[in-house]
Amino acid sequence: MKLLLDTHIWLWYLLGNSRLSNNLIKTIEDETNQLYLSPVSIWEALLLGEKQKVILQPTSEEWIKDSLEQLEVIEAPLSIEIAILSRKLNLAHQDPADRFIAATAVHYNLILATVDQNLTNATCFQTLS
Repeated sequence: MKLLLDTHIWLWYLLGNSRLSNNLIKTIEDETNQLYLSPVSIWEALLLGEKQKVILQPTSEEWIKDSLEQLEVIEAPLSIEIAILSRKLNLAHQDPADRFIAATAVHYNLILATVDQNLTNATCFQTLS
């Protein structure tokens, strides 16, 4: 399975958040699955750290570098096609980060791991929660 981790799923897994379902934990830990991460998730994590909505220590930048060594993910790069697609997707809201992540899932044909109902309710890509 090729799985794109939404920002909160990536953070929850690495921070040991109890809100992450056992199903997602098992899926992330299954070595036969390929895990992808969008650069948008790095950007969102940095913003959350700056706003102190999540504590990433010793610094947000160092935590991100360490986390990328701890959990093997494949970068799902942004592209012009993804930027265009992000505006064409039929999503219930306009959050730019969510739109880029959703478009990334569609572009690379990945299953999006998310519990965000704005994304799980979409019909233009597959989700796993």
